[in-house]
Amino acid sequence: MQTVDENLNFLILKLSEERKEKLDTAVFNFPFAKRFSIARAYMNLRPAKELSEEVLKAQDVVLNYLIKERGIVDVFNLPEKEIGISLFQGDITRLNADAIVNAANSAAQGCFIPGHNCIDNVIHSFAGMQLRLYCHDLIKRRKKEVRTGEAIITPGFNLPARYVIHTVGPIIFIDVNAKKKEELRSCYLNSMNLALENSCNSIVFPCISTGEFHFPQKEAAIIALASVREFLKAHDYPFKVVFNVFKDSDLSIYTELLGA
Repeated sequence: MQTVDENLNFLILKLSEERKEKLDTAVFNFPFAKRFSIARAYMNLRPAKELSEEVLKAQDVVLNYLIKERGIVDVFNLPEKEIGISLFQGDITRLNADAIVNAANSAAQGCFIPGHNCIDNVIHSFAGMQLRLYCHDLIKRRKKEVRTGEAIITPGFNLPARYVIHTVGPIIFIDVNAKKKEELRSCYLNSMNLALENSCNSIVFPCISTGEFHFPQKEAAIIALASVREFLKAHDYPFKVVFNVFKDSDLSIYTELLGA
């Protein structure tokens, strides 16, 4: 049986060969974290296409090892800030919710920038290359990209989460108008409708549109909370909702607004 180290080296070798790149053999003696960053870069750059069974197996061994090493967080152990709603600061890919929400772009194939720290990149990196291929095939079947405010659902693959719901938030160029507010609200409502349709017991939301898409943080949080509260009440609290924040500023905003 191959070790995790051997699987990681095999993954790097095969992905580099696929790109017709010749690696210095010294790479295979780098520390584990450095080698994974190289593998992740190749994974991020790789277009959506079929994977060989041996490469897929090596990738899955590495990702499952890393996910366990980083620690899986049970969303039902998170204290509620108000009925049906909890708050978590940290990596969304550690949460074992039925569904986590990805702030995606309209192509819904993940971030192609190697090692980028956006949520789209992180989710695709730890779900595995199967996710990009699944998204590609789903968009091809739909014959259209994902509109702003719309949501689609996919398996979570290697993630602790059972599903990933991909939604496209509005991009703010100058100011926030009524249309942008409604589009952001639709991201939350459409995601929760998909969770409900797929019998989810929990769903985790990031701060949609507040990063690369420049929606003002507090205004986005107010819309997010209003949408979630409205939905939970209307559907008799069908699942637990977790707001996942990364920045300290977002943590402060949600801490202030939750329970108010």
